[in-house]
Amino acid sequence: MIFVDGLPFSLKSSSSSSSSSKSQPSDLLVALMEHQVLVSATHSFKSIQERKVSASMDSKLITSSNSSRYVYLFQREYATVDPSLVHYVGTDEATTCVGVVIRNRKNGMTSVSHMDSPKIVDIGFSQMLALVVDHNLDADLDVHLVGAFEDVSPNHASGRSISQGKRDGYSIPLCRKIVETMQKRPEKFHVKTLCVLRHNTKYDSQGNALPIFNGLLVETSSGTLIPASFDKTSRCPDEIVRRLRVSSSHKDPSWQGKLLDTYDTKTDRFIIAPCSWTKHLVQIVLSLQSLSDSEILASCSTSPLAEGPEFVDNERRLWNYLIKNPDWRTTFPMRQPRVFERTGDGCWKRAGFSSQGQRT
Repeated sequence: MIFVDGLPFSLKSSSSSSSSSKSQPSDLLVALMEHQVLVSATHSFKSIQERKVSASMDSKLITSSNSSRYVYLFQREYATVDPSLVHYVGTDEATTCVGVVIRNRKNGMTSVSHMDSPKIVDIGFSQMLALVVDHNLDADLDVHLVGAFEDVSPNHASGRSISQGKRDGYSIPLCRKIVETMQKRPEKFHVKTLCVLRHNTKYDSQGNALPIFNGLLVETSSGTLIPASFDKTSRCPDEIVRRLRVSSSHKDPSWQGKLLDTYDTKTDRFIIAPCSWTKHLVQIVLSLQSLSDSEILASCSTSPLAEGPEFVDNERRLWNYLIKNPDWRTTFPMRQPRVFERTGDGCWKRAGFSSQGQRT
């Protein structure tokens, strides 16, 4: 069930708070987008300066212990973090994707995901909530949604045509599925930020739509939400392998309809489950190498004009890894996960495994 400003939200109740003066919106997503409280909250969020995060972390993120612990998430990943172990959790590189934050007001347990498809929303919410609600369906959960810019014409995204099939693009179906899932679930979701679609869209000099924010950072102790971007050094640990898992998971039946689970909440470790790739994929990558930057954007992105400057380089680094490691067993010997533990300064180190699969 969705709550806004402490009250249960429904299409009927939204009529008094909607900015639409002539007609009642027929879509739950549209009604939420027009809710005055959420519009005001989004304006406040957009007024916050974006935080740029590097491996050494911004000085403002350093805690009293002088070592800030944070968890970074790639596309399709999620993590539930304990505020006693992790100070910040965040994601970026979202264009038509949505960064979803769910935080238990009582104990501060915070789950963040980088959702990229309506197909993973239902199971994805169950995954995120497993350690957040702890069987307490009456828990008050604060929710923030950031991302998914308006990748179709504003006219197509109006209340009248928001359900017109392929004209929806990628962002609208994902956002709609997220809010509909929250509304039908029994938990109490207090939507605090809805910086998506037109609220997260700007235009360049050529009139091309671009996202205002591509990422977010959550302070787990307070629940404070900050617009954020991460540089290459801060997207860790095991960046390339985790990016590769996003691609390989699409054809892995064990991950269908699910978010990728990479972080262990109780031990504060990354446990990257093994994935495999075929020789056919390596052959495809070899053929892609000759593409120009613009061709890579057109072929590999849902929103070519909105991608960040690192997109093409990230794709090429991923392809180079596959070419150098055509056999997935080189990356995951004996099908063992890749495990990373926290060091004293908040960074990550690889933990080895013996032949019996025990951590060494």
